[in-house]
Amino acid sequence: MTRKKTEAPSFESSLTELESLVETLEQGDLSLEDSLKTFERGIQLTRSCQNALKQAEQKILTLTGEAPESNTPEPPDHDG
Repeated sequence: MTRKKTEAPSFESSLTELESLVETLEQGDLSLEDSLKTFERGIQLTRSCQNALKQAEQKILTLTGEAPESNTPEPPDHDG
């Protein structure tokens, strides 16, 4: 079965492309317009990678039966 062109690239390929874009931007040889386009692509790849990691984390939590950890701290107990 062949992959559709609409499928998102794999996490690994997105990360590799993102690393390449960072190196290109760090060299400082691009015009402002090209730098902005490269930066925009980097943001898209970052979001794609973050979504892939979030999905993987959810799958692990489902498989292990653990509740997801909250990023917000619980309020302190003032009972004293």
